[in-house]
Amino acid sequence: MAKKANGATQMASGTVTPAHERLRNLSHEEHREVRDILLGLIAAFEARDVKSARKLQKELCIHAGPHFRYEEETLHPLLQPVVGKVQVEHLNREHDRAIVDAIYLGKITAEKKLGEDEARQGKRLVRRILPHVSDCDGLHVMVEMISEAEVETILAARENALKENISLLDWASKIRERSFRDTYQRDYYATRRQARGYG
Repeated sequence: MAKKANGATQMASGTVTPAHERLRNLSHEEHREVRDILLGLIAAFEARDVKSARKLQKELCIHAGPHFRYEEETLHPLLQPVVGKVQVEHLNREHDRAIVDAIYLGKITAEKKLGEDEARQGKRLVRRILPHVSDCDGLHVMVEMISEAEVETILAARENALKENISLLDWASKIRERSFRDTYQRDYYATRRQARGYG
């Protein structure tokens, strides 16, 4: 049960300060923007409008670059004591997949026109990213469990990422320490082990 006290919302298991609310609101707006870009991409693929799809793919990379950066470099490590190392690794692996999907989307939208197969593949890639947007937005119920000082650190990291404004694929290839290839190699070999004897 929540109750107001000293301008903040007191929770049974934590305190939601103005800093918490600011981060939640800013992050929610970012997720809405990415959601709308992704839904716009689906519409562009359905219409086979390659110019619109190309523009939206670039917008996706511009929006996701700073967002992924502050999440991975600051938000996820500070959440690890709350959600655990396995969940943080899951979140980072979802980023790995989104980066690879953005690369594929860039290849598809670089074509002069979209055929039926390209449009279908583009929609499939976009719909693979969409669930991460909603899952990540819900993460702020866990952010309530970390301190105001830690939230201020996240907000500062966000401001710095926005100021540098490095797009997703540039960040992934030039700055990000984690390699997205590791996720795909692990998944490939794990799938081969699990599927042995099934074709």
